[in-house]
Amino acid sequence: MAETPFIEMKAIDKSFAGNQVLKNVHFDVRYGEVHALMGENGAGKSTLVKVLTGIHPRDNGVIKVKGEEVAFKHPKDAEEKGIAVIHQELNIIPHLTVTQNMFLGKELTFGKTGILNTKEMKKQTKKRLHDLGVTNIHPDETAGDLSVGKQQMVEIARALATKAELIIMDEPTAALTEREIESLFKVVRSLREQGVSIIYISHRMEEIFEICDRITVLRDGEYVGTKNVRETSFESIVKMMVGRELGERFPTRNSVIGDVIFEVENLELEGFFKGIHFNVRKGEILGVAGLMGAGRSEVMEAIFGFRKKDNGLVKMHGNQLHIKHPRDSVKAGIGFITEDRKSKGLVINASIRENVALPNLNTISTNGIMSFKRERSLVENLIQQLQVRTTGKEQEVKSLSGGNQQKIVIAKWLGIQPKVLILDEPTRGVDVGAKKEIYTIMNELTQNGVAIIMISSELPEVLGVSDRILVLHEGKVTGLLEQDEADQEKIMMAATGGENNETNSDK
Repeated sequence: MAETPFIEMKAIDKSFAGNQVLKNVHFDVRYGEVHALMGENGAGKSTLVKVLTGIHPRDNGVIKVKGEEVAFKHPKDAEEKGIAVIHQELNIIPHLTVTQNMFLGKELTFGKTGILNTKEMKKQTKKRLHDLGVTNIHPDETAGDLSVGKQQMVEIARALATKAELIIMDEPTAALTEREIESLFKVVRSLREQGVSIIYISHRMEEIFEICDRITVLRDGEYVGTKNVRETSFESIVKMMVGRELGERFPTRNSVIGDVIFEVENLELEGFFKGIHFNVRKGEILGVAGLMGAGRSEVMEAIFGFRKKDNGLVKMHGNQLHIKHPRDSVKAGIGFITEDRKSKGLVINASIRENVALPNLNTISTNGIMSFKRERSLVENLIQQLQVRTTGKEQEVKSLSGGNQQKIVIAKWLGIQPKVLILDEPTRGVDVGAKKEIYTIMNELTQNGVAIIMISSELPEVLGVSDRILVLHEGKVTGLLEQDEADQEKIMMAATGGENNETNSDK
């Protein structure tokens, strides 16, 4: 007789306002396994987790924990049964310290006095982070001052501290470096050996096949199937997710690369980077790699005018640009797609039309008077060009899938007809099908002569789409590799400060 699973969900249905988002879904998790839950954005993964943990009541079906039927009415009920969740959307309170976040609602006191035992909480915070291999976060640091990656590690440490028997990790590595991911995987393997179960939600195929035991795929709210990782393949899982063969993971690059159109010379910002130099050619994709804290985003923010640089030149077609504000970059034909699309890239509660129109007011206005006809034409053309799946231009951006939200961010900047487009983690939190669509959009832009600078923490992505790869380490350029000579080992050597002779940005 087979062992009773730790979690068993049978025939789960869930609808919102008449729209059925889960239909007859089956899912089980065994003791001490890492079980991947996969599907495109909008497939129902997050809804299934919310039904399991009591955030949403199920309409039909049965949920059992350790063989006992349950009906959680609140996430606290699930936590009491040993289920902890690390949400994709960070739950960090930015104005509190790391220690205060770690013990929020579970503060340690001296007996019944109500006086906080701050010293002990700091000690335990430090130990919890150290157990994750994190030694560069101080318990007294303000959480809002941490990078997204460090905030994610605090979340993970907090969840692990509950001594949960099942931990749900929703895109846990989206903002982590390769080194941080390795540390996390060590923890995951250790937990598995201790009998802890993990539901692992991620769009990163390499991670799934490295760390997971089984994979369950949902498509359009329905159960497609469950596979043992050792008995399946990347191609098989993709076909289950999208219902068709996806073809090559990265589209063939067929852009004709022209002359240098954009140059950065001796860029410096004290405390972040120094002596940054590189160029980008017409129709080229320049990938930018490096570990968390290398200064990748900071360099691009200084170029664009989000940060005030201390020194250095930025040139377009050999002419120096005087960028003091992002609007100066926009006028020069530079677009910037930030890594944090929800708080910086989009007005999440506004419509598609309003979001796309924002950076394009000059294009759709005459003498300060906006033309609604031009606005409608611009927005509708971009929706069609990028194949945004939407009910219409008035749909709120927050109701779109992650991949379609990212397309709207791209659409905003295509309206200015950029000469140079900076993409910071363009496929973070995007499913495998939408990733390929974004790569295709990038290829089409370069075919039209746009120069693209792409920051990515995913080395297969950097290698798969870039013509050249710029590597940063601790705020300095440590490598510049041509696509045909680059591999993960060379990139990681440069990213960790190892010797690399290919550092000439004029190559």
